[in-house]
Amino acid sequence: MEDCLFCKIIAGEIPSSKVYEDDDILAFRDIEPQAPVHAVIIPKTHIASANEITAENSGLIAGIFEKIPVIARELGVADSGYRIVNNCGADAGQTVKHIHFHLLGGTTGGKLY
Repeated sequence: MEDCLFCKIIAGEIPSSKVYEDDDILAFRDIEPQAPVHAVIIPKTHIASANEITAENSGLIAGIFEKIPVIARELGVADSGYRIVNNCGADAGQTVKHIHFHLLGGTTGGKLY
């Protein structure tokens, strides 16, 4: 989608601080981190939200969850712990209409925002 912020990041039109990339997935540091470690993980195929997951595209989402431990290890939080958050729709706080997952970690005491 040409007006989608994350599609523009995928296309290289907007810079990002990449932490992981393969043919299907891009992960980058959040520009307004809510934890010491805060990455945003997106499929390179545009899916607006969890409401649009179908049998045809659910493999992309499964692929993200298969790579989350790899990304967490790369960011140094796999052993200490991390949270995965997805917001679906405006009332849940989704501000970019491209499905994405926040990986948050790096705190002590088990408290992430």
